[in-house]
Amino acid sequence: MANRSSSPKLPGVNLAEWQSRQRLAGAYRILDHLGWTETIYGHITLRVPGTDTHFLINPYGLRYDEVRASNLIKIDLDGNVIGESNYPVNRAGFVIHSAIHSARQDVHCVLHTHTVAGMAVAAQRDGLLPVSMPATGFHGRIAYHDYEGPSLDLDERERLITNLGNKNAMVLRTHGLLTCGNTIEEAFILMFRLQRACEIQVAAQVNNGDLVIPSAEVCERAALLTDEFLTCHDGQPAGKLEFDSYLRLIDDKDPTYQT
Repeated sequence: MANRSSSPKLPGVNLAEWQSRQRLAGAYRILDHLGWTETIYGHITLRVPGTDTHFLINPYGLRYDEVRASNLIKIDLDGNVIGESNYPVNRAGFVIHSAIHSARQDVHCVLHTHTVAGMAVAAQRDGLLPVSMPATGFHGRIAYHDYEGPSLDLDERERLITNLGNKNAMVLRTHGLLTCGNTIEEAFILMFRLQRACEIQVAAQVNNGDLVIPSAEVCERAALLTDEFLTCHDGQPAGKLEFDSYLRLIDDKDPTYQT
């Protein structure tokens, strides 16, 4: 990967926050490369190192390929902008992400998408089906939240938190997908696998044929093995190898996210 800047480009931003900003901006570019975007909508948020009450979010109005370390917005759990920004914050993004950041101290990154495959599965009564290897990894490990319209009301946060519980993946019915984790890399690899599971499910349903559904015992064993695989992948934290492989591609394609 290209060398990261060791000198923060924003006043009042220390090195740890600047490096987190670069990593988060890289995540936005990765999602843009993968096509997991919907114009200026969707969000990835990351808790600011050293604080439990501030997190970074994308500027409302910019595409993911325009996000840079320097234009990410720092806000608190009440939606107040910390420092200065030339852009507003999307309210729905604040409502959803602040809910999880406030309730789950183990969660440092929250990733939310509106992909076609994700929304197609979110529209199905039975939700995610164990019809693929990625899907079986979520057996008993995925939450559901019923649609209440665009997430603009603060009182929805309580229901979001209740529905998510201690899980790190959730289908927002009639809406999209959400994953979270202790790191950007963990949230990313969970979304990668969840997105792939949704794509396979939609493809398998095309001809209305009978789907092969493994037994609950097989699905639980698969989920346990997936947990083990993601927890210790060649000694690396969950998702780091996969995330870094894409970040190298972004470094070669357009490293301006680092600025």
